[in-house]
Amino acid sequence: MKQAHIKRLIVIVLLGVMMITGCSSGKSTTLGPDNPITFSWLVYDRVEGKVLDDWEIFKEIEAKTGVKVKFQVVSQDGLDEKRQIMIATNTATDFIQINTQDGREHGPDKVFLNLKDYLDKAPNLKAFYDNYPEAKALATGSDGGLYTVPVLEGDAAGKGFNFIWYARKDILDKHGIKAPTTVDGFYDFLKALKAQYPDSYPLISNGIVGDTGLYTTFGRIFTGIHGFYNIDPLTDQYAFAPNQPGYQEMLVFLNKLYSEKLLDPEYSLLTQAQWEERILTGKSMVTYFWKADLESLVDKARKAGTAEYDLDAIPLFAAEGIKNYQYSRPIVGTVGRAISAKVKDKDRAVQFLDYLIGDEGSNYLSLGIEGKTYTMENGKAVYNREFGTSPFATLRKDWGVWYDLITLNNAKSREVWERGLSEKSLAINAGYEQYIIPSPKQIVKTVEELELEKSKLNNVNKFLEQKITEFVTGKIPINDETYKQFVDQAKKLGSEELLTMYNEAYTRTYSK
Repeated sequence: MKQAHIKRLIVIVLLGVMMITGCSSGKSTTLGPDNPITFSWLVYDRVEGKVLDDWEIFKEIEAKTGVKVKFQVVSQDGLDEKRQIMIATNTATDFIQINTQDGREHGPDKVFLNLKDYLDKAPNLKAFYDNYPEAKALATGSDGGLYTVPVLEGDAAGKGFNFIWYARKDILDKHGIKAPTTVDGFYDFLKALKAQYPDSYPLISNGIVGDTGLYTTFGRIFTGIHGFYNIDPLTDQYAFAPNQPGYQEMLVFLNKLYSEKLLDPEYSLLTQAQWEERILTGKSMVTYFWKADLESLVDKARKAGTAEYDLDAIPLFAAEGIKNYQYSRPIVGTVGRAISAKVKDKDRAVQFLDYLIGDEGSNYLSLGIEGKTYTMENGKAVYNREFGTSPFATLRKDWGVWYDLITLNNAKSREVWERGLSEKSLAINAGYEQYIIPSPKQIVKTVEELELEKSKLNNVNKFLEQKITEFVTGKIPINDETYKQFVDQAKKLGSEELLTMYNEAYTRTYSK
């Protein structure tokens, strides 16, 4: 009995020593200024301004959390290569922004930390996944783990949007030309501009594909499908635009614009700089582009000497029987923040990510510092008026606010920015609200589906871009026979296999 009692005493003493040793080691799993720690973070220098080590928002964050961020900076051109090397060699920085697909694919291989294991210590992360099931689907790997925090892009109501039709308001006012509301009206609109300015090409596009591309924009106008593949808002199923009845009609319409010199003849070759130069100088007067650039383009033109220059939005329009709409910004983006599985202090890394996605941390990254970058008006944040109606450059360059690969919530930044818009821009927003519908949710593809997409999609897209251009420019006549050949060749390249895959993946992702 005496020996047993002595053994118990020894055990108690040893446990006490271990506890004292643990406490005196200085190690802690809790964030706070008394427990400093440094995490590395991959970023790139934006054109608005380089990444700085002394941005004030990160000084504030360090004072609150004890976390010092050490940025590893690469060029924008070298970012993708650097990121892929880090993934391939499992040498990612502690914090890194990746495609959610990379998170799903490489997370289970212990390249990225499984955040699901830490949700009991991360209330903000848990609430995030609960509130955004699409984000949770995009973050979930094949093993059920959560490997990214997808960046928020649009408001939950699905009403924020990016693009508008621009037209030269000063010219329309001068000649009494009314904005069109139909496809035929748009043709007459361009004809009226051409009649006043015979040397101009009224319509111009900054590309042929992409959200503002000519083929994307008019594909939606004539078929209701945004891009070559997308959700049909009337059926909630993926569709292949060239399969739709109106696509041949679209080719005829664009060929007419091209033949009558209403469309810039170099539309398929223009650089961004050429597009801007032609819009600013009046060589072209109508385009579909990012709404955020409208006022800055007006400023550029006036500073260049065209004092009367003005741009305004004209309404969206669609062919008869086609839904007239524009998709909102996607609520959840295609990229997300991940933590390296090799981070030394996993608990504090997750707590730091949890802090950044919470209200205080998110405000620092998306808004900045109250009184310095934004103020509260009627209970709502507004960026400082001195930054103007396009505050992006100042916020990013001088403060690190709303900076790509750093912020986690672009939607919050955009909401605050739009509160400070000019009356003109607010009127444009109000005028377009009627057309905006929620953006389609992203799909999660299997490895096999990704391989199919990789092997087929690029070839299909290149074929479509080439042949559509040949139709529009008159190199191929547009008739039922040539159009059937066009669609049949697309099928041989895999267009129908891709369509089936997208619908199966979409149904599987959101049928739960």
